[in-house]
Amino acid sequence: MEKTYTPENFESNIYQKWEKEGFFKPNYDSSKESFSIALPPPNVTGSLHMGHAFQQTIMDTLIRFHRMKGDNTLWQCGTDHAGIATQMVVERKLAKEENLTRHDLGREKFIDRVWKWKEQSGGTITRQMRRLGASVDWSRERFTMDEGLSKAVLEVFVRLYDEDLIYRGKRLVNWDPKLRTAISDLEVENKEVAGHMWYIKYMLADGVKTAEGKDYLLVATTRPETLLGDTAVAVNPSDERYKSVVGKDLILPLVGRRIPVVADIHADMTAGTGCVKITPAHDFNDNAVGKRHKLCMLNIFTEDARVREECEVFDTNGVKTDAVSGFIPEKYRGMDRFDARDAMVKDLQDLGLLDHIEDHKLSQPFGDRGGVPIEPLLTDQWYVKASVLGKPAVEAVKDGRIKFVPAQYTNMYYSWMNDLQDWCISRQLWWGHRIPAWYDQNGKVYVARDEAEVRSKYSLSEDVVLTQDPDVLDTWFSSALWTFSTLGWPDNTKELEMFHPTSALVTGFDIIFFWVARMIMMTMHFMKDKDGNPQVPFKTVYVTGLIRDEEGNKMSKSKGNVLDPLDMIDGIDKDSLIAKRTANMMQPQMAEKIAKRTAKQFPEGIAAHGTDALRFTLCALASNGRDINWDMKRLDGYRNFCNKIWNASRFVLMNVGQIKLTKPASSDLSVADRFIRAKLRQAIADITYSINNFRFDQVASNIYEFIWNEYCDWYLEFTKAVLKSDKATDAQKNATAYTLVEVLEAVMRLIHPVMPFLSETIWQQTAPLVGKMTQSGTIINAAFPVEDDFDDDKNALDDIAFIKEFATTVRNLRAEMKVAPSVKLAPMMRGANENEIRCATDNFMFIENLANIEPVKFVNEGEELPPCVAKPLNKAEILLAMKALVNKEEEIKRLNGMIEKLEANIKSAKSKLSNEAFVSKAPAKIIEGAKAQLELNEQQLAKVQAQLEEMKNL
Repeated sequence: MEKTYTPENFESNIYQKWEKEGFFKPNYDSSKESFSIALPPPNVTGSLHMGHAFQQTIMDTLIRFHRMKGDNTLWQCGTDHAGIATQMVVERKLAKEENLTRHDLGREKFIDRVWKWKEQSGGTITRQMRRLGASVDWSRERFTMDEGLSKAVLEVFVRLYDEDLIYRGKRLVNWDPKLRTAISDLEVENKEVAGHMWYIKYMLADGVKTAEGKDYLLVATTRPETLLGDTAVAVNPSDERYKSVVGKDLILPLVGRRIPVVADIHADMTAGTGCVKITPAHDFNDNAVGKRHKLCMLNIFTEDARVREECEVFDTNGVKTDAVSGFIPEKYRGMDRFDARDAMVKDLQDLGLLDHIEDHKLSQPFGDRGGVPIEPLLTDQWYVKASVLGKPAVEAVKDGRIKFVPAQYTNMYYSWMNDLQDWCISRQLWWGHRIPAWYDQNGKVYVARDEAEVRSKYSLSEDVVLTQDPDVLDTWFSSALWTFSTLGWPDNTKELEMFHPTSALVTGFDIIFFWVARMIMMTMHFMKDKDGNPQVPFKTVYVTGLIRDEEGNKMSKSKGNVLDPLDMIDGIDKDSLIAKRTANMMQPQMAEKIAKRTAKQFPEGIAAHGTDALRFTLCALASNGRDINWDMKRLDGYRNFCNKIWNASRFVLMNVGQIKLTKPASSDLSVADRFIRAKLRQAIADITYSINNFRFDQVASNIYEFIWNEYCDWYLEFTKAVLKSDKATDAQKNATAYTLVEVLEAVMRLIHPVMPFLSETIWQQTAPLVGKMTQSGTIINAAFPVEDDFDDDKNALDDIAFIKEFATTVRNLRAEMKVAPSVKLAPMMRGANENEIRCATDNFMFIENLANIEPVKFVNEGEELPPCVAKPLNKAEILLAMKALVNKEEEIKRLNGMIEKLEANIKSAKSKLSNEAFVSKAPAKIIEGAKAQLELNEQQLAKVQAQLEEMKNL
């Protein structure tokens, strides 16, 4: 082994060998238990972030653990085509490099460009995963747009449509006007912005007045531009102010259309004026009110959020109607929504209909990709009847077939599932799985796997012109099939039979509904066991918290607080780190502030820590379900821990190198050997339990405690006493040397799931010495240690506990009396029981080595002794004669000096506290502090004076 721990010299080489030799593949032994995990597919556009590193470390720990147990283990990997993100990347690249848009190329050529980009640049994150040590089966890597998964997506869509579980309808969606596509709630980012509340007068028709005698209702709104699409004003049915006008009409400002006043609980009597404008086509809450009152829906905006020439008018079922006029004043037609707002506010003011304006902070939804405010928009979209598919998915959690860890996330799952809305699955993009639906010239829809099947299925002749739906499926649709589509469905494959249901899913709480719930729904609908019962996609869902920065803030590019896991593995200098954090910012004005903060936080950049230190830190911080504030000091500390393991291993190998090791007889094992074996047995049990129960923080804690405290700090010291002793036999020395290596080798197997590279490197050196080298020559498929590999030994544990306490007590007395470690002490023990006398006598070799003492003298209670210092040990005492510890003259001189200093402090304090000027002006806190310090000095003086008298009497 190299002298210093330099992980950069071996980590990548080890991984390349593992992958090349195929060690990540399942063993396909049907007689073994199967264990499988489907990697949540990262976006093909992405790069490894802390969330990925955290979850993948946990998954890899589970996978390596089960592989070492001999289970038939598969970690199924792949990437997601990331519809919006990927299309944006390629569109930006086209615009920057060729000044082209996707429309310039056309759909087919643009898709070709995306595939070309994917082949050239889409593998970044999988290369980074290798650096993290992820032992996924790369030979089975999938992509949500590959041929097999595309086949599965088509199959699911067609079957659901044929079962009347997919339909096309006009519904309200989150619409991104920049990208011109519907987006999911997960892709909506709510930001607090400084806006306004406009108070607008809606005049009552036909001379009607309110109970207060007003001929108008005052309506407060943050979006006056949507007034064009109002179809009612709502008041609370219990609001006495407006009961008399319910059912009456208002004249819609600027438009002149008559709209009714409706009574609805959506209107809050205590908020604003109690009157709420209802725009069913442009607000989700208003849409629900509109359905309750059968109000028409007026779509006032185009796909790029400009005002239409005329409203599209639909009834509550989304069918076009002329029941209401779609008139829009000519002035506003074609205007951008925010320009229209400004123009309408001015016109309202000129007409005397704008009562007043208030500043108002509001939470405004933005598209996380497009970066512009999203617009609730009425569009034709495809939907899955989630309420039907959701019922079995709820039952699977209730009856325990699926378990959430931590358990509190079960309630979060139920709260979402009990209010299921139909799932919008269409997106107005080009990159993705194109919807397998065709339309004839009359707009009639036909669904099948391809056009040929459409004609066969619906008996259409060749002269019927068919046009395929231009939309693609939501990315979440294909990823909802992930656990079974990646294993070969709809074909019956051996992988499906062996590895489905998968064993565990590791994911974040933020996608429990968007992904986890949908996987459960889809899998249970399409996957059945041999008896025809629905299969779940996974048995356990382990939910992680978010990794935040040291101050608890969410890591984001805009805040400039993102940490790259690879920078912590390989290191990065300060200037490069600042450049990385300030590059390609949406708000360039923040760059200077971010640069200053980064320079202050990382004045020397980030040092290289290696993969194992990062993985160990991530496990150590993995408290169940809690968000984690990242702590660089913990990472530094665990880098030191890796170094400790390295140095301890070098010590072991150097000290046993001259001994030809043979398996010892149990009678030759020292009490220390028996102790460390018993401690290892306990550590194996604790770590195995913690892994099985997803307590990775406890896994790390148990590893650290055993290696640092028991093995390095104590056992290595014990072994020095045996290996250097003239009294120990060769057989005893062999027993200790063998135990040193045997325990170290087992510990490497024990820590391998968390620290794969360090463990492999050290195991290669130790395994041959104790006959543990595997046929494959790697630790990856070596057996994970089990309790029965090592014996329990209560007597040894008790004896070593006493030896530790004895040595620690003597060390503490030595430190308190300022006696150099090189001075041999002659301790006495008073009040020891028979067992303590036996232990201290039989194991004096260890105590001597630890504490540098003469043989212990045992004295009885009441026996006359010279002046001693003493410390309790259990019910006994350890004593040291003071005369042997100190130089009397020097100690008297030192104590007199302390007395003089304390007396001077006391005099000064009394003078200050008797000074009227000080007492009258100083804060009470200062005065109380001065009094407390005076009292402490007086107590200390009394003790030192007593010590001086005792010293004079020696």
